[in-house]
Amino acid sequence: MKRLLLLIIVCFSVNSFAQNTEYSIIVKDIETQLPIENAMVVILKTKQVLLSNEDGKVTFLLNGASNVQVSEMNYENLTLRWATLKENQFVVYLQNKDNKLDEIVLSKENPQKILQRVVSNSIQKLTTPYRLKVYVREFFMLDNKYSYYNDGLVNFQFSGNKKATTTLLVEQNRSYGLLETDVSADLRGYNLNNIMENYSNLKYFNPVLDSKVKNEYDFIIKGHPNNKDYFVMNITPLHKKDADKFEVIYDPVKKLIIEFSCVLIPGDADEIEEKPVIGAKKITKSYVKVDYRLDDSNYYLLSSNEEIAYNLTLKDKVKNIQVRNSFVTTSFNKQKFTYNESDVFKEKTLFNKQNKILTNYWDISGFTATDEEKAIIASLDFKL
Repeated sequence: MKRLLLLIIVCFSVNSFAQNTEYSIIVKDIETQLPIENAMVVILKTKQVLLSNEDGKVTFLLNGASNVQVSEMNYENLTLRWATLKENQFVVYLQNKDNKLDEIVLSKENPQKILQRVVSNSIQKLTTPYRLKVYVREFFMLDNKYSYYNDGLVNFQFSGNKKATTTLLVEQNRSYGLLETDVSADLRGYNLNNIMENYSNLKYFNPVLDSKVKNEYDFIIKGHPNNKDYFVMNITPLHKKDADKFEVIYDPVKKLIIEFSCVLIPGDADEIEEKPVIGAKKITKSYVKVDYRLDDSNYYLLSSNEEIAYNLTLKDKVKNIQVRNSFVTTSFNKQKFTYNESDVFKEKTLFNKQNKILTNYWDISGFTATDEEKAIIASLDFKL
């Protein structure tokens, strides 16, 4: 009897696991037939949020059937009934809104004051208590060769009032590749909590919010070219060297940031520089793009991409270091999770944590790796 009961349980478990089927969807522009990157795909049954990669692809596991929502701010939203998704690699076509609304917006209020109000309101919404399940990953290059990779599925618990603070728990993670001692010490400065807190506290805007610098930047507001609900503010430094140029897409009614990017504009390369000291870092590239999701009353980080490159001066040579990292939120929840203090990840980066792989979490992480990225990861795997 016990053997029969065990057999029934095993068969039920196998059957339940078998029902979890992997699906993939490719999102394309209906006119150009080109893939659409960063389209948001929501599996309505599980509320899982996914973003399409540069090939327009998302991958997910599902037990049973579910309708799917696909959206991107430049395109008309689309809800697909499950009955139409009969095959893997199903192609979804979106129609460009093409509203052509990029005229300059005239306002009696100073654009910097508008930005101050939008940033302040966004921070207020982003610093309420909630938790995010996030897939994080990082590619590392040393002297133009990929040398290291790590990714993980983590949970951030947000707390605080007017200023976000986060608690980090790591579910799974992996690291591949090798790093030299002088470089690995520098990489340990990469801090997951600090980065997430910066996205929520919007620290990137501090240099342009002070009223004393309003004459050092050019602020221009236009209607969004493809979305009548949003405005676009471009902020360009007029005379400052090694300063960031911003583009901010925001909802002018709700006064919330939907997306922002900042790109470093380097100083004049022809200028004669003093000989750098040992350990000095000269930034040659800095790019940040952050997207937020407004879902009914919920407002939170959807995704981010950062790239930084700098030259590290050593005693006998200069090394070029490039880091590319991404955050993708796969789940939002207003409930606090329970945990033991020993479960909290108190190190700065996943570089410092031993590998913990329970499932192929990266395949259903919310952001499917491209074939090129998979090849890079595979090339570093053997170095583990």
